[in-house]
Amino acid sequence: MAANRWIRNKEAKNGLKIIKLTDGNFLRTLENCIRIGMPVLCEDIGESLDPALEPVLLKQTFMSGGRLLIRLGDSDIDYDRNFRFFMTSKMANPHYLPEVCIKVTIINFTVTLSGLEDQLLR
Repeated sequence: MAANRWIRNKEAKNGLKIIKLTDGNFLRTLENCIRIGMPVLCEDIGESLDPALEPVLLKQTFMSGGRLLIRLGDSDIDYDRNFRFFMTSKMANPHYLPEVCIKVTIINFTVTLSGLEDQLLR
């Protein structure tokens, strides 16, 4: 998939971690990456997202004792500003609820070059 390849190439030098929501330890990996500022690629997202991702998608960070934190699950963890979160789906035309769409930037990597040119030249 073009999006996965592009993200992997772009973030390889930054220690990209790849997870799936079906991984038993996906939250632990996500938490560690948030703490140390490593990028995360969450692959094979469906049309519904795990509610645990909510604070990450909304970047619900807060200051406490001079530290930038985010609440993930039931614990507050340090939030490194270098952290980046990517999600990809194998679905050709996923239909996300409006409340998901306002939290993320959706990029369609399935558009062909000519299709992209058509869209940009209109």
